[in-house]
Amino acid sequence: MDMPRNRFKHAIATPGRVPLGTWLVSGTAATAEAMGCSGYDFLVLDTEHTPIDMAGMVDMLRAIEGTPAGVLTRVPWNDMVTVKRALDAGVQSLLFPFVQDADEARRAVANTRYPPDGVRGVAAVHRASRHGTVPNYHKGAAAELCVVVQVETIDALGRLPEIAAVPGVDSLFIGPADLAASMGHLGDMAHPEVQAKLKEGAQACRKAGKPVGIVGPNPEVVATYVDYGFTWVAMSSDIGMMVGRAQEWIGKVRASVPGMAAGPAR
Repeated sequence: MDMPRNRFKHAIATPGRVPLGTWLVSGTAATAEAMGCSGYDFLVLDTEHTPIDMAGMVDMLRAIEGTPAGVLTRVPWNDMVTVKRALDAGVQSLLFPFVQDADEARRAVANTRYPPDGVRGVAAVHRASRHGTVPNYHKGAAAELCVVVQVETIDALGRLPEIAAVPGVDSLFIGPADLAASMGHLGDMAHPEVQAKLKEGAQACRKAGKPVGIVGPNPEVVATYVDYGFTWVAMSSDIGMMVGRAQEWIGKVRASVPGMAAGPAR
C-alpha cells in the first residue's frame, strides 16, 4: 500500500485559500463522521481537554478517514510516549499544546521522528504503516507528518520567531483563550489588548513563512481572524454548535408558542 496522504498538511500548505475546520470534543465516532461530511476542510480531534482515550481516538480517526475532511489531533502533552502511541495509531498531524520556547518545539519535532533525526520508537507493524503493508514506512513517514506547535502565553508569543524557525515545525497555532488568561484577561478573548496580540502573532508567523491557525467561536470572529492574517481557522466545536443551536431553537419556540414552559419540568 502507499503511504497515506496527509490531507490536513496539504490543505494548510495550499496558497490562496483559508482552510476551515471545527473542534471535536464529544468523543464519538458518529459525530466525527457527521462533521467530516459537513463541508469542513479539517477537524481537530482534541485529546487534551476531553476524556477521549487511545481506543476512542482510533475509532474517530477511522470515521473521519471515510469523509473528505483532514484531521489534526491535539495530544495532551509534549511527551515522547504519548506521541509515539498516537503516531503508531495512525495520527499524522499533531497539535502540541503549551510550547513555550524553541527547545520545546525541537522536542516536539524529535518526538515524531525516527532515529537519527529523533526519538520515536520503532515498531514493525502498527496502524500507521497499514499494519506493515506500506513499503519503507519508516524512511518515508516524516514526509507526511505535520507538526503544529501551540503558542498560548504572552511569553511564548514573544519567542514566536525563534519557535517558528525550528526545523520540522510545519505550522503554529495561537490559542486565544490561554493567551488572554496569561495577559490577565481570563475569559475575555475580545479584549482589545488580546486582539492586538493575536494580530501581531499572525503577522509574525506570516513573516516567518509559516502557516498559522486559530479557533474562533462564530463566523464573525473567524472573519476577523482571517483579516488579521491567520491562514487556517477552526470555528466552534461539535458540542458548542449543538448546544448553541438547541438553545436558539428552544428560545424561538418558547417565545412564539403560547403556554410553553420556561424550562424543563422538575
